[in-house]
Amino acid sequence: MSVIMGTAGHIDHGKTSLIRALTGIDCDRLGEEKRRGITIELGFAYADLPGGERMGIVDMPGHERFVRTMVAGASGIDFVLLVISADEGVMPQTREHLEICTLLGVRHGIVALTKIDMVDAEMLELATEDVREFLKGTFLEDAPIFPVSSVTGEGLDALRAAIVEQSRRQPRRRSDLFRLPVDRVFSLKGHGTVVTGTLVSGSAACGDEVELLPSGKRSHIRSIQSHGQGQEKAEAGHRISLNLHGLAVEDVSRGDVVTHVGAMKNSKRWIVELTCLKSSPRGLRHRGEIHFHHSARELAARLYFYDRDRLEPGETALAEAHFSEPVAGIFGDRCIVRAFSPLRTVAGGSILYPLDTAPRRSHIDEAMRERLMALPDADEETRIGTQLELAGRFGATLADLSILTDLSRKSLEKHLQAMSGKGTALCWDKEARCWISSVWMDRLLERALTATEAFHKKNPLEHGMAKGVILAGMGAGVPPKLAHCALEKLIRSGRLVAEGELLRLPEHKVSLADDQQALKEALLKAHLASPLMPPNHTELFAELGITARQAQPIFKILVTEGSLVKIKEDLYYLSSVMDELREKVRKHLLEHNEITPGDFRDISGISRKNGIALLEHFDKEQLTMRVGDKRVLRGRSA
Repeated sequence: MSVIMGTAGHIDHGKTSLIRALTGIDCDRLGEEKRRGITIELGFAYADLPGGERMGIVDMPGHERFVRTMVAGASGIDFVLLVISADEGVMPQTREHLEICTLLGVRHGIVALTKIDMVDAEMLELATEDVREFLKGTFLEDAPIFPVSSVTGEGLDALRAAIVEQSRRQPRRRSDLFRLPVDRVFSLKGHGTVVTGTLVSGSAACGDEVELLPSGKRSHIRSIQSHGQGQEKAEAGHRISLNLHGLAVEDVSRGDVVTHVGAMKNSKRWIVELTCLKSSPRGLRHRGEIHFHHSARELAARLYFYDRDRLEPGETALAEAHFSEPVAGIFGDRCIVRAFSPLRTVAGGSILYPLDTAPRRSHIDEAMRERLMALPDADEETRIGTQLELAGRFGATLADLSILTDLSRKSLEKHLQAMSGKGTALCWDKEARCWISSVWMDRLLERALTATEAFHKKNPLEHGMAKGVILAGMGAGVPPKLAHCALEKLIRSGRLVAEGELLRLPEHKVSLADDQQALKEALLKAHLASPLMPPNHTELFAELGITARQAQPIFKILVTEGSLVKIKEDLYYLSSVMDELREKVRKHLLEHNEITPGDFRDISGISRKNGIALLEHFDKEQLTMRVGDKRVLRGRSA
């Protein structure tokens, strides 16, 4: 793993000359740059380090018109070389570049005081004091200041040694997520489209299939170069160029991201934490339009604050950024906000939730806002738990959590298993690796229980409800696997009781009123009185003075309790009679191999009309199988 150093500083303070003096590489590629003597585009160089590593160097333009280019280059650096000329001292872009580096999370660096050949000793001492005063309160407050001259070479050896020492600070980079923000694209004759950038995480090899975001166009890597040398594999922390198959230069723009297919996702809405610079002449308005810089990408956006109408200079707050076009990012990525008019850097911060699944502002209460603001410093398990809760009622896949936490798949799986053991997270689809927060699972369980309770109140004579009714009660759009996972959890915990195909609350009992109990006894008595010829319902209901609607729930109870068996509408037999008939049919078939309606009438004494209904019932029970006008024992041929 290598490191990237970036230069920063005001125009004409000697950044490019210093890099050329240190490395022998001229970072100005364009004719206009050489003609005007200023850096317009990002320049790139490298330096060989002890141990065989090569450090990448990004030379950034200093002119105020090219700050957007500077931001694109600074987004991938590990430490900064702040360049200030001894004859001019601290200038506007010196301040803005240092502010940008601070907002981008750069925490280490060195200061080079250039052009010392143009000042005397007294002037150099004053310039050094001014620079030290300027750096107070910044991340470079204690950084060493090296007086150097690119013309005479004075001080260069000491600066080189400091750069080598600084390069030993190995940054933490993910190894499992290949991500290359494109900062340059061009066509090479005989090769096709080439993109360059700083490989911020992961690795890629020749032949890998890749995806270009936000367009979603796919390609594969033909070849890889780093600092002019071809290689089979690229590792995080290096400046690289990729030759991409099947893409035209017009298909790629600065700020696009090259990644493995499916590793990242586009979004048009992020939750971000923003800090407005103390030096900003004005704050940021709620619903205000801004230039949003993320990695090498710049796009228009509108900010929506959660708890204020304005973010004043020096304040930090939570905001929702709505983009004019899709963008792909990872939790913890840094961003820069620039005002439209005047065009200057006013704020920056970090991305907290970079997916469209983020809940709307109105659904995030003060407690959750506080948890969000604490996420950058939270431990990994807390980070996972908060993001999983924010992901909502269906949870998130492992791939989404990798984006939402900036944790490797391996680390995520380890933490999720631990959280599963504690009951704070649950995997509801092992194949798709979908996880849900216990907060949302508990809400889903409560909805299922509420639906069951409401059913019992509405249908007190029903022993239970079908699974489909409970599933509908959980709400629209609930994935079937999640719904069934919730039901299994309720059954295992004893909060629901399963009886055949029905589910009920454990405390639910069918409670009959006195008249209903009397009706139940009367219906059963009528069937006991004529076991082989059940009563005609029309005559029976008239005799009892009831309607079919009143009788229906009582019949259902008798069937559920096992007293009666429903053969068809308006025909019920005693369960004991059905057992006897079933045995007679089985015995007859074992002796004669087949049975006709007439045979059944002979062995049972039941009329042909009811007999046919009973034989059809035995077919449904899979005791018998109809073959023509006869029936055989299922499993035997006629």
